[in-house]
Amino acid sequence: MSYSVSYSSVSSELPTMETTPDDEYGDYEYPCNKESYNKFGSTLMPSFYGVVLMLSLIGNGLVLLVLVKYEYLKSITNIFILNLAISDLLSTICLPFWAIHHLNGWIFGVAMCKLINGMFYIGFYSGIMFLTLMTIDRYLAVVHAVSAARSRKIRYATVTSIIVWLTSTLATIPDFYFATLADDNVTCVNIYQNAVSWKLLSYYQQNILFFILPFAIIVYCYFRIIQTLVKCRTVQKHRTLRVIFTIVVVFFLCWSPYNIVIFLRSFEELDLLRFEECELEMRLDYAQIISYTVAYFHCCLNPIFYAFVGQKFRRHLIHFCNHCFPYSIKCYQRQYVTRTIHLEYSDGSMGNDTTNNW
Repeated sequence: MSYSVSYSSVSSELPTMETTPDDEYGDYEYPCNKESYNKFGSTLMPSFYGVVLMLSLIGNGLVLLVLVKYEYLKSITNIFILNLAISDLLSTICLPFWAIHHLNGWIFGVAMCKLINGMFYIGFYSGIMFLTLMTIDRYLAVVHAVSAARSRKIRYATVTSIIVWLTSTLATIPDFYFATLADDNVTCVNIYQNAVSWKLLSYYQQNILFFILPFAIIVYCYFRIIQTLVKCRTVQKHRTLRVIFTIVVVFFLCWSPYNIVIFLRSFEELDLLRFEECELEMRLDYAQIISYTVAYFHCCLNPIFYAFVGQKFRRHLIHFCNHCFPYSIKCYQRQYVTRTIHLEYSDGSMGNDTTNNW
């Protein structure tokens, strides 16, 4: 996320012009020397972007391949998984631009700065919303299976997906509008100038609408799902409970550090948090960039938790690998998987949307 974090080199020379508390350097008479921080960001971020780009393209690409080749989008769950993969890929394709940005500055112009910034946040916001929708849909399918069977239609998933994309696009308008070039046109950042209220709105929008509210919904839904599954006598119950627990914990661990940091940033904007020393501000800067890398890694984990951890997706992937790489990939399940998939196609059970997909 671009925000106002810059990794371009910062001169350690003292400025000749007089500074004020309202200047970009806060309460300091002179700006902090962030040379070590800039070097840390320019070294870490491009390497991290490369890893995330590779894992996300492979994972989400395989999800799209399996859905198109085998599933045909015949269930609500598959539609949400498809949209989630698209959301992750939308943010992923922005990574090469950010990598070049951290290495050589922004060289693509102000129009591309706005476009890439907007695309990134559309993917980010829609991804969180689709995760929440998938949780709500799973809650309805398990806890209210009888009543939900009549209302859970493909049309419902399609209309809901359109609403999510429109909402995420509207939420991105401030990020698109305020994105511009700074530092002699080498840094692409959000500059709010005197519109501090817009900056605070951006912070609290992410805190409340795209973390606290989704996390509360996810915890409640999975808590009710666990209550329902505990009462069931199924072989897959314990495995399903482990998956649910992992999903909730990983979501919290990935996103809570970053949201705590931007919450502190909002205190800084309101002058409720003042740094008396440069070292304290630097620590918050380091916390922001590290927490951001942890949060962004979540898009690589989505295909694992919401697709390939399911039995059908694993069978499809094994079948695809055995078909395309019959000599390089050997699997003892080959004949069993092939026979099972053909039986599922023949009786039409491939489109069924059940909790056995876990």
